[in-house]
Amino acid sequence: MLDNSILNVALPTIGRDLHATTSSLQWIGGAYSVLFGGAMLLFGAIADRFGRRRVMLTGLVLLAAASLATAFVSTTGELIAVRAVMGVAAAMTTPGSMALAFRLFSTDDLRVRALTVISTAGLVGLAVGPTAGGLVLTVAPWQVLLLANVPIAVLALVGIRLGVAADTGAGVGAGVGAGVGGDLHTDPIDVAGAVLGTATIVAALLTPTLFVADGTRSWVPWVATALTVLAATAFVLRERTAAHPLLDLALIARPLVASGLAYKAAAGLAVAGSNYLVTLQLQFAWGWPPTAAALGMLPQVAVLLAGGRFVGPFVARVGLERAAWLSATAVVAGLAVFALAGSYGYPVVVAALVLVAAGMRVVGVVAGNNVLRGLPADRTSVGAALVDTSSELATGIGIAATGTILAALFTGSLTAPTWSTTQVGQFQQALEIAGLTLTLAAAALVALGVHRSRRGADKTSTTPSEEKSVQS
Repeated sequence: MLDNSILNVALPTIGRDLHATTSSLQWIGGAYSVLFGGAMLLFGAIADRFGRRRVMLTGLVLLAAASLATAFVSTTGELIAVRAVMGVAAAMTTPGSMALAFRLFSTDDLRVRALTVISTAGLVGLAVGPTAGGLVLTVAPWQVLLLANVPIAVLALVGIRLGVAADTGAGVGAGVGAGVGGDLHTDPIDVAGAVLGTATIVAALLTPTLFVADGTRSWVPWVATALTVLAATAFVLRERTAAHPLLDLALIARPLVASGLAYKAAAGLAVAGSNYLVTLQLQFAWGWPPTAAALGMLPQVAVLLAGGRFVGPFVARVGLERAAWLSATAVVAGLAVFALAGSYGYPVVVAALVLVAAGMRVVGVVAGNNVLRGLPADRTSVGAALVDTSSELATGIGIAATGTILAALFTGSLTAPTWSTTQVGQFQQALEIAGLTLTLAAAALVALGVHRSRRGADKTSTTPSEEKSVQS
């Protein structure tokens, strides 16, 4: 989180220093995101076979080495390559943090508290990144920003090495006494499934970017869409027929897993849409300078950082399942408030931001915990990877959908110093349509999550004879 937020503020400086084009600057961030999202599922599956702690430690070494390599970068291509390696390292470490924390504890209240601490750390990195990056750039070169990963990675490596027990082998009981990480399994890796799964996720992350960059009239994004569908279809067929699939689709259909992923995707879609739309509104429609726009987002940051202490008590009061759908609904409601009334003034924008932040603070912890609760102990890492991947995909789709709608309805250049009355109307209409479109899509995902969660509750309430009948 720190890495991404601290780098964004340095992109203009990097562009001038390396003589980078606009597309090259886009790929400095894009290479990291695509590799991060595309490789998580694969490394989640590897971790469940060879050890979550081992994979995470390897990822931290790779992250530190790639960050050190930044000091020797002299071209944009070299920086993009380094960022791609860092994306792979992040794919090895990020799901592992959730998986290891989940296996450390055997009760839901402690798991929620642990995941809340982890998410708070990430949010702190996200919040302080732009400010810290701006201050560093006044006294040091931009390379220093990425070198900041090195001491953090070393600290994490030492802490995990000394404070987290090694994973237990296949067939050994999970729990603190048995060793952190719970059971591992020895199924062979589904290489074909790994290739198809990674290709599907990478294509799904790239395609929305192509729609924004090339527009709907270009053939390139449509070909990418077709390739994404083909890869996804081939992946599903492979996983349905493989003796040892990379991703057992029957596990995703489990009520807790399906509902948790739906809530997480809904929140990712709504958060991406709301933050992007609010930024556009403040800077383009209302003419706020970037600094003022950043300050305008502070209510959301404050709620995200301060809300951690309320997650545990809230979950204890309403229960995990209810907390999941209530928090996901709050995120969607915040987006709806902005879409319907955001043009009436900044107080409405603040209300929308607070709703989104309050919901996101809870759903980010609870939905992930529910997914891991619904999976066998030897599939914890792939479950954590699924949670992060669903959020990454939803975020990319949300931003791309907004950009596509804006490009379709707004004529002229967004960056023009003055707009005509017609353009002002077009811009506002585009924001409303984009906001409502994402709201409906996110609401549908929440409804799906509620439906799947209730089906799970219905099954657990059946008698043994009824359960046998259902299985038959």
